[in-house]
Amino acid sequence: MEALSAPPQPRSVAIPKFIYGTAWKGAQTASLVHAALESGFRGLDTAAQPRHYRKELVGEEVRQFLDHGHAGWQQHVEANRRGLSLSVQLQTKFTSLDGQDQEEQLPYRAIDPIVDQIRASVRSSLAHLQVHSSSSQEESYINCFLLHSPLDTLSDTLLAWRTLGEFVPHRIRHLGISNVNRNNLGLIYDLMDVKPAAVQNRWYHNPDDPFDEQLRGFCVRHGIVYQAFSVLTGNPGLLECAPVQRIAGEIGIAHEVALYCLFLELGSASVLNGTTNVGRMRSDLVEYDRCRNWVREHGSSWRDVVAQFQMLIAN
Repeated sequence: MEALSAPPQPRSVAIPKFIYGTAWKGAQTASLVHAALESGFRGLDTAAQPRHYRKELVGEEVRQFLDHGHAGWQQHVEANRRGLSLSVQLQTKFTSLDGQDQEEQLPYRAIDPIVDQIRASVRSSLAHLQVHSSSSQEESYINCFLLHSPLDTLSDTLLAWRTLGEFVPHRIRHLGISNVNRNNLGLIYDLMDVKPAAVQNRWYHNPDDPFDEQLRGFCVRHGIVYQAFSVLTGNPGLLECAPVQRIAGEIGIAHEVALYCLFLELGSASVLNGTTNVGRMRSDLVEYDRCRNWVREHGSSWRDVVAQFQMLIAN
């Protein structure tokens, strides 16, 4: 899904505009991943963090979906002609010991040094997210592997990044980082050979960098995809703002989808959508397509609304 009318910018990696977030789904992970794939999601986000994610259930469901087909496959063939890929992109994260519940079965040994923890976490993720049962583990790869957050020190963060870089591009296609600020992202970009391809942050009115304006600007300039979570829950006021109401009313889409569309127009961006409502999974994607079609016929009006939205979040 391409951006609605984004200006020219450095080439970003091909990450779907909507990524289904699997955090906090527990035993429902498999059924919700299945529903998300049936609905048309082609990006899935998980993590090697058992307290919040069940990455093994994500991998198992994707394997079944791709190997055995599904009820909606013929419907999605037509969707593919409209630009919706039938492949599935998987991304996961390395979570340091500080973010783990040590009573859970960790993907690495807590006593091991960071380098060994990361290598063990990558091996665990490759095993769980091997998406075709017919392929060997040696052939499997992960589209994007993120650090769940910077580590305690810059030196440890750079060591972790360098270790993940050992797996690029064969076992890991791209690297990213979550819960990061503009300064740390810039240091990683400047000091590391493997450049960040994705940033995953909570998008909200952060007093240090409201709506990550400086960070997003860096991402746009360097072709890094900014993946936003909490777009809805972190911004209840924006759901009722004038630009969202206008787009929702004129196109006939939900306020939530109107906010997604306006956010995605900020450039080089994707949305993490973790809804457990199957009906919303489908309607979010359908209504996003409806907005894209409307933009093609009402470009001037769309640009006016986007400008209003940009001014609103800048103030």
